[in-house]
Amino acid sequence: MQDILSCASEASRYISERISVSPKIGIILGSGLGKLADEVKSQREEISYADIPHFPKSTVEGHSGRIITGKIYDKEVIIMQGRFHYYEGYDLSDVTFPIVVFGLLGVSELIVTNAAGGITKRLLPTDLMLITDHINFANISPLRGPHIELFGERFPSMSEAYSLRLRNIAKEASSGKEYDTKIDLKEGIYAYMTGPQYETPAEVKMLEILGADAVGMSTVPEVIMARQLGMDVLGISCITNNSNVSVKEPSHEEVIENADKASDMFIQLIMRILRKM
Repeated sequence: MQDILSCASEASRYISERISVSPKIGIILGSGLGKLADEVKSQREEISYADIPHFPKSTVEGHSGRIITGKIYDKEVIIMQGRFHYYEGYDLSDVTFPIVVFGLLGVSELIVTNAAGGITKRLLPTDLMLITDHINFANISPLRGPHIELFGERFPSMSEAYSLRLRNIAKEASSGKEYDTKIDLKEGIYAYMTGPQYETPAEVKMLEILGADAVGMSTVPEVIMARQLGMDVLGISCITNNSNVSVKEPSHEEVIENADKASDMFIQLIMRILRKM
C-alpha cells in the first residue's frame, strides 16, 4: 500500500466522523467468531469495510467484513468482524492496515482472536488457548520497508508480544472465582504459516518439535504491527481441528463448525476479560 500514513489517516477520519465513542480497546474476530459483535448494544455503529477509504475487502467465508463500534459494559470498543490474510493476495501493509487505523483512533489495547489447528495432543477441537508467544514461520514482517517514526521504534522488541498483564487478566477471568462456572483456558505457543493450504503431516511434526502448540494463517502480522504502535496485545485461539488426534481431513467447514460450537464459551470469556480491563 502506497503512503500508508496518509491512507490510514483518511480512513481513521472517516470512521471517527461516524462513531460516538473514542475506542481504547480493539478486537479482531477470527473465522466463525463474529457473534461477539452482537454484544455491542450501547452507542452501536456499524461501518462496512467497503465504505472505508483504502480499507481492504475480506474474501473469506466466516468473515462479515464490517467495523462495529460502541460500548460493552463501560468499555469503548472497536471490533473487526473479519480480518485480511496474506494468502488472499494482500501485502502485509494491507493485512495490518486496520491496526494502523486503530492506532490513529487511539486504541491502546488489542484483543486478537483466531481459529487455529491444534498441534499438541492436549489441545482438542473447541478448546480455547491463551497465546503466550508466537513463532513466525513465514519469516515476513509488516515492518519491512521505509520506517515511519510516528508508528514507533524501528526495531521493536517482541520479548513480550502478548502482554503478561492482559494474560493474567484472562486467566483470572477464566478461573471462575467471581462466577459460577470455570472456563477451561489452555495456554500455548501459536505458529504462523501463510497458507491457504493446510499443513502436511511432516510440517505438523516439525511444528511440534520446534515448540508450537497450535498453527494458523493470521494474527502474527497484526501483533507485530500493534506492538510497534505501542499497543498491549492479548491473543486467544479457538482450536478447531487437530491433525495429531484425528484422521479426518481438515477443512474450512470443520473450522467454522467447531468455532461456532465454541462461540458461546468464547464470548463469555471475552466478556469477563473486558469487564476486568
